[in-house]
Amino acid sequence: MNFEEIKELVEIISSRNVNEFELERAGIKIRISKNHPAAAAPAPAPVISLTPPVGGAAAAPAPQAAPAPSAEAVPAPAAEDEGLLQVKSPMVGTFYAASSPESPAYVKEGDEVKPGSVLCIVEAMKLMNEIESEVSGTIVKIHPENGQPVEFGEVLFSIRPR
Repeated sequence: MNFEEIKELVEIISSRNVNEFELERAGIKIRISKNHPAAAAPAPAPVISLTPPVGGAAAAPAPQAAPAPSAEAVPAPAAEDEGLLQVKSPMVGTFYAASSPESPAYVKEGDEVKPGSVLCIVEAMKLMNEIESEVSGTIVKIHPENGQPVEFGEVLFSIRPR
């Protein structure tokens, strides 16, 4: 990771509601954390710590290719509508309901979807990641607003499966 990528990562984390972020790639570990400011205290700058690999090349684990991001569809808690599946964000990023501001939303509440249907885009570090449905069903609720930051594991959609 070069300095510009690290700088961009710090800017993204600083502008989002993320308190802590950790990334390990090719034996280099990056940890960015923000402290919660006191009521009258100014917000502190993010802290970056780079940990180089310890020992020789044999000590560092071989980098593994990350699997393509896919949305998780898991049963909703019993307290909510029974039988709904939740599609959760596979990453931290910005939720977009459409491919561009002038395009219609991929889906609306009440729309029918099938496996492979694009539900939305989650933009992370200037990469647009299409989130697809893994089930057939009806969109019951779209949780985030268009352009809203989302966290890893945050519920994006509630779907009533067919």
